[in-house]
Amino acid sequence: MSSHTLEELACLYEIASTLASTLDLRETLQKTLSILSERFELKRGTITIFNPRTGEIQIEVAHGLSEEARRRGRYRPGEGITGEVVATGQPIIVPQISEDPRFLNKTRSRKEEEKKSLSFICVPIKSGGQVLGTLSVDRPTADTAELGENLRFLTIVSGLIAQTVAKLQALEEERAQLLEENLRLKHELRDKYQLENFIATSSRMQEVLEMIDRVAQSPATVLLRGESGTGKTLIARIIHYNSPRAEGPFVSVPCTAIPESLIESELFGYEKGAFTGAHNRKIGLMEKAHGGTLFLDEIGDLPLPIQAKLLHAIQEKEFYRLGGTEPIKVDVRIIAATNRNLEELVEKGLFREDLYYRLSVFPIFIPPLRERPTDIIPLAEYFLEKYCRLYGKNIKRLSSPAIDLLMQYHWPGNVRELENAVERAVLICDEEVIRSYHLPPSLQTAKSSDTRAKLTLAEAVEKVERELIVEALKETRGNQSRAAELLGTTLRILNYKIRKYGINPKLFRISRKEASKNA
Repeated sequence: MSSHTLEELACLYEIASTLASTLDLRETLQKTLSILSERFELKRGTITIFNPRTGEIQIEVAHGLSEEARRRGRYRPGEGITGEVVATGQPIIVPQISEDPRFLNKTRSRKEEEKKSLSFICVPIKSGGQVLGTLSVDRPTADTAELGENLRFLTIVSGLIAQTVAKLQALEEERAQLLEENLRLKHELRDKYQLENFIATSSRMQEVLEMIDRVAQSPATVLLRGESGTGKTLIARIIHYNSPRAEGPFVSVPCTAIPESLIESELFGYEKGAFTGAHNRKIGLMEKAHGGTLFLDEIGDLPLPIQAKLLHAIQEKEFYRLGGTEPIKVDVRIIAATNRNLEELVEKGLFREDLYYRLSVFPIFIPPLRERPTDIIPLAEYFLEKYCRLYGKNIKRLSSPAIDLLMQYHWPGNVRELENAVERAVLICDEEVIRSYHLPPSLQTAKSSDTRAKLTLAEAVEKVERELIVEALKETRGNQSRAAELLGTTLRILNYKIRKYGINPKLFRISRKEASKNA
């Protein structure tokens, strides 16, 4: 094997190693040109990349060109030698630059007298028949045989470059798609948690919305108070997505769900070797919330030792990982929530007074569902629509007896219990209307439960019959013939049942004037 061949192999090995050494496309290509410059004594060298979206060929990296000259190197397919190589996929050798009119010198880097002593070689960078760009070099003029050898070698190099460019472009495309998807999801979240989408018709919840609107744009710490199931997590998200931090992360910390022995490491993270089993560094939830919002759910259950560290982190905007010696600076907004009486916990010494005052900068109390009954039916209808979409059901509405049950119930589980009740009703309902018997037995009041337990079979049948007739008359606006068709019975039988149950069809009729007004 000749020394010339050995030199080529050594050069190719060095280029291949360089191309495999990093995922930074520009860095690898720049190093490749540096290696070629030593091999060919290059005056200049460029690698261009073709962007199919813009239809433009741009010099990505260059050797022997200023940054300004590199930026000027833009071509269209078919334009100049570089454009012709991209358009045809075939290499071009120019023995003397000054004698070839196709040479455009767009970079303005070659002087007229220099062109007479320069040869130019441009080869395509191809992958699977697709031209990704070009590799070109300026070198001192040489004879045809030497330029042919240069072309052969550069073609091999362009093949190595093509594999790297194709791989890194695929990674870049995937990264761009992920970023685009991330932005889309963020915009969806922002739309989902807009204040106008929050269901609240009661005056008390309107006051809550007004307070949310006031505090959302500020960096103030917020303390959400209210019974379990009133929607504190939802309100925390609404505050975040209506704040200047909406593009940042929203990190929720369920203080009750995380074991006391793990809460510190989950919240603040730990360094490698901080304790047995800490094989790697762990980033804590507070650090993950940097630039966004940290939501501390059920903070009344936070252990006292952790309360002290949390207070320091809130006041100083820094904390230490477990086993760490360097402070970690963080910029987070704190929203806390609790269903417990923090004042009593402070008196008993179970909650730090200084932390209590630090968290209570802007307290918001969310009233229980039983204290805002006008929100019950709008919420139930929202959940009905939500779970009909989820389970592919075609349920149009809630029946009057079902609405009565929803309104009479005291809802100890608040909005969460209402949602569960409606979801269950949707699952077991095979009709177009949610009726009272589709709702959980727990929704019966003590009085109605006792009555139901004493009903005979005939009485239970009569109750269901009466409900069905009333609903049919409502839907047909008192038209008994249409109601009979709807119920799958005859008009004679329906009239008999109406008289039997003392139902007045006139109550369900509306005048044409009223109908047009409603329309």
